[in-house]
Amino acid sequence: MFVTIINDCRDSNERGRQMTRSSILFPQANVTFMGVRNFSEIEAAGLLVDTLDASAGEEGVILVNAAPRHGSGKKWKNGTPFGFFHVGKTLVVSTIAGDTLSLVKKFDLLSDLKITDLPTVIDEMVKKGKFDKEDRDRVVRTQFRSYEYSPFLAYWLHNNEHITSEAYSLDEIPDAPKAVWWIDNFGNTKTTVLPEEVGFEPGKQLGTRFGEFTCYSRLKDVPDNESAIIIGSSGYKNKRFLEIIVQGGSASRAFNLYTGMKIIE
Repeated sequence: MFVTIINDCRDSNERGRQMTRSSILFPQANVTFMGVRNFSEIEAAGLLVDTLDASAGEEGVILVNAAPRHGSGKKWKNGTPFGFFHVGKTLVVSTIAGDTLSLVKKFDLLSDLKITDLPTVIDEMVKKGKFDKEDRDRVVRTQFRSYEYSPFLAYWLHNNEHITSEAYSLDEIPDAPKAVWWIDNFGNTKTTVLPEEVGFEPGKQLGTRFGEFTCYSRLKDVPDNESAIIIGSSGYKNKRFLEIIVQGGSASRAFNLYTGMKIIE
């Protein structure tokens, strides 16, 4: 079994506390952590798809949190609610707002999405003797719900506890923008675009907001110092996202690319 944490609370303090808590609740699991930068919901979306691809639907838990309290986050009482769904034997517990679930929707992996109300669930577990009453008020008010709530929610769901929840319409989940979702340590930029969406063919010129690029099937085929669009390694099963690269250089620096930047209108 595995537990993967995808979270915008990613400094060493926050990461260590989350990993410790998950290892206590799921002692049989290997726990890994993936940090989301700058509250980026689209980064979380891409990391979620990649983790589901890596897990191949086997037994595990993915905990996703991209929940800014500023801007659009102000519409909720204390950040976006947490929902849950399954892909094969993998349980996903995730914040639902913004683009966080847009890519699992794109890959038709999102079905039977349920959302929870934190105080309702905690009160239920207190009544059942599954949660300490003395901790109730702290958890209901916490700013760190991905530490105080979502791991417990996953634990209870994994152990088949009844959790009060409501169906959440997939129409409420936005379609993914055609944008950059990740910049790797080489400066290669992973996009949310699939080859079939833009008529990708090796040798073809594809236009973007910042110029035209030649298409190549693989990184190795791109001449030195040339910028290009290739089929990358991220995605789900046989559907892989396109990447913008510079052979031997950094596409993100060359074109001033950043996470969330739209590449096609």
